[in-house]
Amino acid sequence: MRLWGDDVKVDLRIEDFTAGDDRVLDHELIPFDCMASQAHARMLARVGLLEQDEARKLVAELEEMISLWQQGQFSIRRDQEDCHTAIEERLTERLGDIGKKIHTGRSRNDQVLVALRLFARHRLGHLQTEVKDLRAAVRRFARKHRSVAMPGFTHTRKAMPSSVGMWAGAIADALTDDLELVKAAHKLLDQNPLGSGAGYGVPLPLDREMTERELGFAKVQENPIYCQHSRGKFEAFVLHGLVQILYDLNRAASDLILFSMPEFGFFRLPENLCTGSSIMPQKKNPDVLELLRARFHELLSLEQRMLSIGANLIHGYHRDMQLTKEPFLRGLSVAARCVFAARLVFEGLEVDRQRCKAAMSSELFATEEAYRLVAQGVPFRDAYLQVKKKF
Repeated sequence: MRLWGDDVKVDLRIEDFTAGDDRVLDHELIPFDCMASQAHARMLARVGLLEQDEARKLVAELEEMISLWQQGQFSIRRDQEDCHTAIEERLTERLGDIGKKIHTGRSRNDQVLVALRLFARHRLGHLQTEVKDLRAAVRRFARKHRSVAMPGFTHTRKAMPSSVGMWAGAIADALTDDLELVKAAHKLLDQNPLGSGAGYGVPLPLDREMTERELGFAKVQENPIYCQHSRGKFEAFVLHGLVQILYDLNRAASDLILFSMPEFGFFRLPENLCTGSSIMPQKKNPDVLELLRARFHELLSLEQRMLSIGANLIHGYHRDMQLTKEPFLRGLSVAARCVFAARLVFEGLEVDRQRCKAAMSSELFATEEAYRLVAQGVPFRDAYLQVKKKF
């Protein structure tokens, strides 16, 4: 049953084209769409658009669907283009006319918005925990090796003395700032779009504050046009925060790839984090680091894709916005996998103290020598030139 009626037989090839990958992507949204529908049903009963008993039956059936989904027994059929159709059809099959009432006062537009926000809020909560766990692993590594001196580089040339602790501490500090962006994205998502309909409100006495409370949102997103216009925009902001995390992991991975080369040897990846070659028996490749480095570019492209889809559209909903779902869901998944992999790297990373010490050559101390002369009263520029002559 198509939610807009079945009196017109749409070409199946066009149906497949317009449905796209939603049948697959929406599988993750099923429990969140059910939770939003439960809140909606209770609200409809509160304002007199459903009987209390009808709402109880709807809520119970939706709870059963969540349970079936958790057991892997609820899915979206090919003839159901998305999770909204699958859920409403089951409600109608089980409850008859009561099931047909669940869509009162809402559109698929605000339905998908609220499901996506509940899903993203849930995922971001877990991701923040994962980033904190990664940061803790980096800080442990920094503390353990804080006294190990290693060269600091500028222009990819030796510059001044540094330490393993200072290097790792920079990554931990960067993750702290990245978490602030993720928190800001979480706060932006924390607005209830349910009740905005297709972007112009609903001519019914809906209680949007009630669904806000039921679903744990911080506030109602008031303007119904902006509810639709924020689709893609909010998701892009989330991806931007995730891009910053992967930006820092990209640079950390680049350092580790370089500094774990035998020619440097400051760090060693344990063998269980390395991969081999199909032709060269001796190889122990840092593939995990190379992929961490590359995933930043993938996530950046997903953010740009999200922004590009939403650009040049007049205010209001357009089907273009359907194409924001895949990069958003993929971006959340990519970021979570990268954060987990990076934590494993720092938990297993080893430091070769002797190689670090051997790399602390005399030129690294040139600036320190110049400042010793400054402390003796030599003007800095003269001290600089005196030391420069030695190198």
